[in-house]
Amino acid sequence: MTGDPRSPAAARLQGSRCSGCSVTVYPADEACPRCGGPAAPASLSAAGTLWTWTVQRYAPKSPPYRAPSGGFVPFALGYVELPEGVRVAAVLDVDDTDDFAGIRIGMPLTVTAGDGVPRARPTTHHEEGS
Repeated sequence: MTGDPRSPAAARLQGSRCSGCSVTVYPADEACPRCGGPAAPASLSAAGTLWTWTVQRYAPKSPPYRAPSGGFVPFALGYVELPEGVRVAAVLDVDDTDDFAGIRIGMPLTVTAGDGVPRARPTTHHEEGS
């Protein structure tokens, strides 16, 4: 993904919603995993809450992982629960990457789509009020 993920133009997650039983899933699928009925594309909410998380302390296998030019740096990965009832795995873009002490289950996050795994960052007070 290019550009600032904080911008309003940041890519929204695209899932799908079943036309029969209204189950929403991510990533999108043509068929509902619950009833097997047809599912239509659906844009998902960008705002969610952290359901659970962990720290990736070793480099994932390549491919698909591509190490940055400066080498591997540990990162946080979590599941973000969206209002649609979907839990999305996302890299957590947080400021305190030395000890990850500021990460809390239930914290509000903003999720954006990108190349590969979605990204999530703490929601600002300004965004919470909009």
